[in-house]
Amino acid sequence: MSSWKGLIKMTFFPLFHNMTKQRVLIVGGGKVALRKAKALADAGAVIDVVAPTILPSLQDTVDSSGGQYSAREYTGELSQALGSLQYQYAIAATDVRSVNVVVATTAKALGISVNVCDDSKACDFVLGSTIERGPLTIGVSNSGASPILSRLLKQQLEMFIPDAYGELSEFVGQHREKVTKAIPEQATRVDFWQHILQGSVAEALFSGKPNEAEKLMDDALANPQAFNRKGEVYLIGAGPGDPDLLTIRAFRLLQQADLVVHDRLVSKEVMALIKPGTQLLYVGKQRSDHSVPQNEINQLLVDHAKQGKRVARLKGGDPFIFGRGGEEIDTLVEQNIPFQVVPGITAANGCSAYAGIPLTSRGIAQSVQFVTGQLKDGSIDLNWSELVAPDKTLVFYMGLSTLSVICQSLIDNGMDKTMPIALIEKGTTQSQRLFTSTLENMPQKVANESIESPSLIIVGKVVSLSDKLQWFG
Repeated sequence: MSSWKGLIKMTFFPLFHNMTKQRVLIVGGGKVALRKAKALADAGAVIDVVAPTILPSLQDTVDSSGGQYSAREYTGELSQALGSLQYQYAIAATDVRSVNVVVATTAKALGISVNVCDDSKACDFVLGSTIERGPLTIGVSNSGASPILSRLLKQQLEMFIPDAYGELSEFVGQHREKVTKAIPEQATRVDFWQHILQGSVAEALFSGKPNEAEKLMDDALANPQAFNRKGEVYLIGAGPGDPDLLTIRAFRLLQQADLVVHDRLVSKEVMALIKPGTQLLYVGKQRSDHSVPQNEINQLLVDHAKQGKRVARLKGGDPFIFGRGGEEIDTLVEQNIPFQVVPGITAANGCSAYAGIPLTSRGIAQSVQFVTGQLKDGSIDLNWSELVAPDKTLVFYMGLSTLSVICQSLIDNGMDKTMPIALIEKGTTQSQRLFTSTLENMPQKVANESIESPSLIIVGKVVSLSDKLQWFG
């Protein structure tokens, strides 16, 4: 199949018009006319409607805009009235093609720009879908080919554009003249604004702290050169693997990071979301092979932030659940490095959900406990008798290599050897595999399987529900 790139050219150039008090004629009184009338009236336009009948809500829109409604069929005879009212825009929104053609012909003869519903070739302009965040307006259009597609794209974009972007836009407008006076050199000013819009000032506004944003802005203007060199660290949970499970904040911060320090368990699909050209630094750990010791990782974050970089520390799952995130931000606090923590969906939640295993279920399991399955001095140092409790679900992280020890220890401490157990490999990804058995039989069941990390072990009666509830893959 040949690529469409370069073959389909833009037909309608995006322009933002000041519609305040502009008079718009809409021919048609139905739902399509209503949708267009509302959008234009919200922008300040005066709406006149010509149609035999009109929806009550459209009549309300006309009245509130200061416009008029003429209850009649539209014919070319209205061309003189059109001219006398000095319309600049007309919209043909009837379900009768011949009427729409008359509207378009009349309007164009008078030099009035026209929009014809469901006929982009007859249009002088189209009304795309808009995303409004205060003074910030984003338009989405595909040259009238599919209004529904534009609306769907709008819905997707809205998820990634917080309402606070409107506050940020207004904030920038309020400080623009002040910044221009303080930083007359354009290149330096552009760099300054990039740090404002992608740094601590913007994040303060996004977090609902306008007073803090003002203080940071004042500090920045007091010493612009020093502010431009100020770095920050984002401790981000990458979730269990599926990139769709990444939070919106995590995605936004990844996009503005100068450096991403990442672990081995971050999936390649999540890594693919990182902005091209971003510096990557791998500090992954696996059993008996810590490529970079934890204290060195902590210092790396400090050193790069002090160089003025925005550092994303990307960790599989959630940084505060067996992720050593607390150790890292403890160092950042000591070194007075600004940071923020973005939680991620931990493996227990993500993998169990994708395997159809509810971690708690009424009448089956009333509690859940997360446990590390890593060896310490050749043994797993756990209070096994506490783990063996009725109506509890156990989730073992990093227990792949110690599976047989986990199973036998639970049995030795009183757990029924027929207790259901699940092993989930690469959960939430397209490579996910689910193995279920009993404590007694699981080690033998997977003995000849080539299973890789990340893997998660779930022990409890809830595992038996997976036969009925498993939905993924």
